[in-house]
Formats: sequence, C-alpha cells, structure tokens
Amino acid sequence: MAQSTHHAFRFAEGEVLLVDKPLRWTSFDVVHKIRNAIKPLKVKVGHAGTLDPLATGLLVICTGKFTKRIDELQAQEKEYIGTITLGATTPSYDLEQEIDQRFDLSGITREQLLETAASFIGEIDQVPPAHSAIKIDGERVYEKARRGETVVVKSRRVHIREFEVTNIAMPHIDFRVVCSKGTYIRSLAHDFGKALSNGAHLSRLRRTKNGDYGVDKAWQLPDLVKRIKDVTFVASDENIQKP
Repeated sequence: MAQSTHHAFRFAEGEVLLVDKPLRWTSFDVVHKIRNAIKPLKVKVGHAGTLDPLATGLLVICTGKFTKRIDELQAQEKEYIGTITLGATTPSYDLEQEIDQRFDLSGITREQLLETAASFIGEIDQVPPAHSAIKIDGERVYEKARRGETVVVKSRRVHIREFEVTNIAMPHIDFRVVCSKGTYIRSLAHDFGKALSNGAHLSRLRRTKNGDYGVDKAWQLPDLVKRIKDVTFVASDENIQKP
C-alpha cells in the first residue's frame, strides 16, 4: 500500500518518502535510485536510519529542505520483526557470512526462550557487530573486519521497550522488537544466543515502523521510481501529483 494518492510531490520544499526497501539493496542504493529519478530538480536526498542489505522494510527518505529533519527522524523509536536462528553463529551475526560455530540445542525449553527475551527489556549495553557501518579512525569497521583486522567496537547504551517471541519452530525463533535509535538487532540476536549459553544469528529482519511511520504506508521502490519518472517536472516543483 503506497502513501496517500492525493499528495503533491514537492521535492525541493521537502518530502518524506516511505519506501519498502528490497532485500539485498543497501540503504544508499535506494537513495541513489530516487536521487537519479528526481535528478532534473537537483535537490538533496538522504535517508533516516540505515537498514542492512539483508533486511527489508521501512526506509524513510527525505528530500530538499526536509533533509534537515533526518537527525530528528533517525532518533525515533523503531519496530522490527524477524527470525533468530539458534544453534549457530556467524562473524557478521547474520547471513552475510558463513556459519563459524555450531551448538547443541537439546535442553532449551520454551520457558527459557521467553524468559531470555524478557531479560533484554529495558536499558542494556550492546556492542555493535564488527561487520557494521560504524566508523573508527574515519573508516567503516566492516572494511577493517573484511581485511581480517581485529576490530574493537565500544559498547553503547540502548533501550529495548518490547521484545516479544511470536513463534517458536526450533531452531528458528520469530520475534517483534521495539527499540531505541542505535540498536543493532544483529547484536541482539547474537546476545540472545549467548544468554542461553548457546549461539544464535539473525536470519531474517524487517523494519515495520519508524516513529509514527509504518511500512504499510510505504511505496514499493519500482512503483515510486516509475511514478516519479512519469510526472512532468517543472522548475517550480508545482502540480506534480501522485496517482
């Protein structure tokens, strides 16, 4: 379901565009695609809150003067749904890299899973993955990690408001999380496994909300790009309508 069909695109004055990010696209890929589509208007385009390539869901894109709102939008609470796979770890904490260690799952009960999820609710210290976009000495840490360098990433304080186990089909645990800015769900999955004296990695992730914005109101990227290209651009950015 796309955003309101009776809204005028005013890219220079400022737009907040909600996009359902496709699997394996980077957040920058999406920004680049939209920037190229509206290139005749020569306006700024940016995103509020990065999604990993293996995640799908809500990506908030800002254009024109609304790019000044990016920090505000990034600071808002996020909601995610996804799947944690127990019994195995990967260096990236997700499926980007191959499994490096396996664990025996026998003896893990439903009650343990629910209690462990509940133990993460509240303020927690979390160490971002070594394979993340955080910069150290001006370089993304994933670039250092991919070269085999030892990367030490400082922990950060984040807030988990809700962590709900929605389905258990061992070794897969479906969940819903509501959390603060800066929370790495990959790290949450990894730490979930450690808390069970086991191993785990994130095998599926979808962002469903960013503040008051929901993915149910987001554009599919091809539909948005087609609509932008279908309109007749004018210098004043006036009378450009969504379908």
